Amino acid sequence: MELTLTINGRTETLSVDARDSLSDVIREKLNLTGTHVGCDHGACGACTVHLDGIPVRSCIVLAVRCEGSEVRTIEGTRGDDAMNVIRRHFHEKHALQCGFCTPGMLMMASDIIRRYGRPDEKQVRSELSGQICRCTGYMGIVAAIVAAADELAGEPAAG
Repeated sequence: MELTLTINGRTETLSVDARDSLSDVIREKLNLTGTHVGCDHGACGACTVHLDGIPVRSCIVLAVRCEGSEVRTIEGTRGDDAMNVIRRHFHEKHALQCGFCTPGMLMMASDIIRRYGRPDEKQVRSELSGQICRCTGYMGIVAAIVAAADELAGEPAAG
């Protein structure tokens, strides 16, 4: 089947099988390997991308359902000023260790901040409930998202 979608601002037309997941297409056909696949069941969140502006688990979305859609992967966030602030806070707050979950966490973080503006810790924890990190215990991740949101809202970042 032919599939046409816009990925990170670039229109792509490619041949896909009916059973190909969006993560298969992203990683194997488009060589965008920043999207990680951890479980193939949508449970871990490592493969989170934005599909038409909404975070989705790309491992459980059939690629053929994305015809005409806009997909943004972690690679598509280069040069995004807000994402650069979020990345810096992830670094400063020690919100990553092995890095496997990080692309999905960053994609969720940007969505949380976009929707809530200045989310509190409880909101961030609730929104991250579908993202699994096996290394950090989430303390740094939550702190990074709250601090980045504060900075993006023009408030001084909390220590």
